[in-house]
Amino acid sequence: MENLPKIVQKSPFVMDEKAGKKAFCSCGLSANNPYCDGSHKGSGFSPEIVEITEDKKVAWCGCKHSKKGAFCDGTHKSL
Repeated sequence: MENLPKIVQKSPFVMDEKAGKKAFCSCGLSANNPYCDGSHKGSGFSPEIVEITEDKKVAWCGCKHSKKGAFCDGTHKSL
């Protein structure tokens, strides 16, 4: 059986982000979504390290099933 991430919400986390590296939670277990807090340990998941090159608004994936990794691609609409 495939190890699937927990669906946190069926909409993106839309946030104003400062430039820099971010650790996106890919498992859905973090208490600090959309960011990793280490809750994935032992789950087979690891965070996706994303580099934001400029200050901007970001739509982080909330369902953890996006084909664009950390970024929302609308997949949540079909879950």
